Amino acid sequence: MLTSIVGINWGDEGKGRMVDLLSADYDIVCRYQGGNNAGHTVINDLGKFILNLLPSGILREDVVNVMGNGMVIDLEHLSGEIGRLRAAGVKISPENLKISDKAIVCFPYHRLLDVLEEERLAGEAYGSTRRGISPVYGDKYMKKCIRMGDLLEKEYCHHTFSHILQYKNLTISGVYGKEPVKEEDMMQWLDKYTEEFKDYICDTTQYLNEAVKNGKRVMFEAQLGALRDIDFGIYPFTSSSSTIAAYAPIGAGVPNLKLDRVVGIMKAYSTCVGEGPFTAEWFGEEAEQLRAAGGEYGAATGRPRRVGPFDVPASRYGILVQGCDEIALTKLDVLSYMKEIPVCVRYALDGAETELFPYSAKLNRATPVIETLPGWQCDISACRKVEDLPKEALDYIRYIEKAVGCRIKYVSVGAARDEYIVMY
Repeated sequence: MLTSIVGINWGDEGKGRMVDLLSADYDIVCRYQGGNNAGHTVINDLGKFILNLLPSGILREDVVNVMGNGMVIDLEHLSGEIGRLRAAGVKISPENLKISDKAIVCFPYHRLLDVLEEERLAGEAYGSTRRGISPVYGDKYMKKCIRMGDLLEKEYCHHTFSHILQYKNLTISGVYGKEPVKEEDMMQWLDKYTEEFKDYICDTTQYLNEAVKNGKRVMFEAQLGALRDIDFGIYPFTSSSSTIAAYAPIGAGVPNLKLDRVVGIMKAYSTCVGEGPFTAEWFGEEAEQLRAAGGEYGAATGRPRRVGPFDVPASRYGILVQGCDEIALTKLDVLSYMKEIPVCVRYALDGAETELFPYSAKLNRATPVIETLPGWQCDISACRKVEDLPKEALDYIRYIEKAVGCRIKYVSVGAARDEYIVMY
């Protein structure tokens, strides 16, 4: 069984929570794209964890976790993330964490370049997390990167990196007018983390193919959502990688394999971190109330998330490009304070209404068309079966399910592992 867990909207849908839940039925969890520019929040018996780079299956002792070739890995950040988890009692070793030899290393100068470009853009900035993701993916396609496997070939790695750094310093000093990065400092950084991670690096293509041949169940975990995909998202306010389920086998290192199941994750309302068009966005007191109820602050950045009602056109589009077989609806409990629950059902655009999700540039002219449904105004966090839900909550789920055209199988009514309902 090969399953991909993906985001339907702008990211922050609660994928980490669902991967942690569903990983109980899988042998391997594999992250296939992105870096430490987003966070997956998981709450279990050991506490609350924010994972930026590590797959969310790392919190289950019997699950092997793979960081795929589609990822960009800041080794310094990874070291700190592993350290925090170990301090909380999570066991991490080369037995349960495997890093693709083809994954790209994200260096400190990538972070520097990210900051410098956002500062140059000023009011036109893309809302980057400033963690080097865009610069390092740009370097990947310019073929100016070090891959994890290169760390195991010290002479080759140092020789190659020396030439790469000369090239990068031309940009740092010539374009931005900053002091060049010192080669000695970067070599020390490289050697330090090579020593720490050398035993984790392997041919994950071989590992995953052998695992599947032996009947192991593999879950692919995406970062961010469909609307942040480099091709299908709200470009240029996207991530720099493919967040789409179809990319999962490629980014994991097994392009020869085909997915059996795609589970899309979406919230019972809309949230967004970063810049770009967000048609159903709320402002003022209404937004603050929803943000506070949902604890909507970025897991990676701490930034207040932009919030609004559930967006049908955006969600239907996300489900389409992700090729979802079923949906997990998260944070339904957050809406319990509302007497009436608004839903963005269509967009008004250029004098007409549309149910389609428009091209990025047109989104700036779109406004939401809102319908409301009755709220339930009671605590639903103890509900564990469909029949436990208030009629209004069940009606809301069924309304959303019909509107987006995909069955909702899981509904979370709280952040803890057991606070969810299987709908069918």
